[in-house]
Amino acid sequence: MRCHIPAARRGPLLWLIPFLWTLAFGLWGLSRQDSVWRDEAATWQVAGRPAGEIWRMLGNVDAVHGLYYLLMHGLFEVFGASTTTLRLPSVLAIAAAAVCVAVIGRRLAGFWAGLGGGLALGLLPAVQFYLQEGRPYALVAAGAGLSALLLVSLLDDRPGRRAWPRWTAYGTVVLVCALLNWLSLLALPAHAATLWWVRAGRGVWLRWAAYGSAAVAGALPLVLFSRGQSDQVSWIPPLTWHMLIGPGILLAIGVLGAWADRPDRSRLSAAAVGLPLLAVPQLGLVGLSLVQPLFLDRYVLFGMVGLALLIGAALGAAVRACAPRFPTASALLVPGLVGVSVLALLPVELGKRAPASRVDDVLAVAGEVARLKRDGDAVLFVPAARRDTALVSPKAFTGLTDLALAESPVASATLKGEEAQPARIRQALLEQRRVLLVTDSAEVAKAPSAERDKAKAAVLRERFAVVEDRQVRGRRVTVYERRD
Repeated sequence: MRCHIPAARRGPLLWLIPFLWTLAFGLWGLSRQDSVWRDEAATWQVAGRPAGEIWRMLGNVDAVHGLYYLLMHGLFEVFGASTTTLRLPSVLAIAAAAVCVAVIGRRLAGFWAGLGGGLALGLLPAVQFYLQEGRPYALVAAGAGLSALLLVSLLDDRPGRRAWPRWTAYGTVVLVCALLNWLSLLALPAHAATLWWVRAGRGVWLRWAAYGSAAVAGALPLVLFSRGQSDQVSWIPPLTWHMLIGPGILLAIGVLGAWADRPDRSRLSAAAVGLPLLAVPQLGLVGLSLVQPLFLDRYVLFGMVGLALLIGAALGAAVRACAPRFPTASALLVPGLVGVSVLALLPVELGKRAPASRVDDVLAVAGEVARLKRDGDAVLFVPAARRDTALVSPKAFTGLTDLALAESPVASATLKGEEAQPARIRQALLEQRRVLLVTDSAEVAKAPSAERDKAKAAVLRERFAVVEDRQVRGRRVTVYERRD
């Protein structure tokens, strides 16, 4: 196939273009208009604690994200707390994952397959969301790309080349991903499906089983310990058929990409790597959700690496089909399709970078509190988890008395602190003249379920009157004054 890119330049361009492309996508609108939503607020406020306090908190809550919190703590210490520090690791991680996709695609299906897959990863809507997210899921996707690349290099190896360093690296990457999110271990059965697909030899199977088992054993204490904190995911709804529509569409696209690759049964191909990495984690999470509701797309975001690889394979096949008759046009096919995709997905791209793409914004509501408060005012949070806005923006709450708080989040080694008993909260409320209530906006608010929250609502309803009410980006600040 004729191509306008000299062969000597293809190697550097193969990884450099996807990396810079994805990096540019990630830096575009990185601050989301200076907004931070509740999940990111958890990262922000925990990362700002001393390392010893983070470790103590993990014994009570969020152990599953412990490694990520400690990593972000180090970054906050060096670079300071900001939306850039919060989200840039995810941007760099997806850019690294795009490089892995490009290298795998080039090795298995040619230059254009690698380049197309590397460029496609950052365009996927699910990836666009977590590309700029201060949570660990992008880092897991990068690890999944690297472990897949290591596996491909081991299956497509040259005779006489030492394999144990790469097997060690493979097991280490799988372990680190599991410590960031242990559901990433679903990549192991996906890799097993790849080994079965290419009819790997007995030696490869034994090494994969040994290093994979070592990674599982290393993550097992975290898995067992975090299961004791399963109340954190009790809010996830049970699996329903409509929740499977999105994964079904993705799997259909993946199957089409695999068909376009048209691999031989025993040949290592993009389909042999990409389709299992896309399908097996999705199906595995569905199976786990039948036992306990866990079905959230972010838990298997790393499967998008497989989808990007399949898209790249389909693009590479299209270039090969066009090359004999239209050699010049074939070299423009991948850049042209990527450009059209950017334009077609522009509403999605803009939407993911807007504050409205998340359920709320803890920074915006803090600004409203700062404008509405007066000396001597008190503040309440319903539910208690909405205290995150004060933890992320403490200056906005300077001078306000947190009536319900009995023990701070740091002192109690929790995310939201320990609140006083309902009777004590009621008594403290009756001694106030003005109270600011921080809660969810009407669109997303739920009726109070905790007894403490019911007590707060009852006293405010019976003894106070509303004098100000502001709703902004999923949060609400209401100012109450005593009627008497």
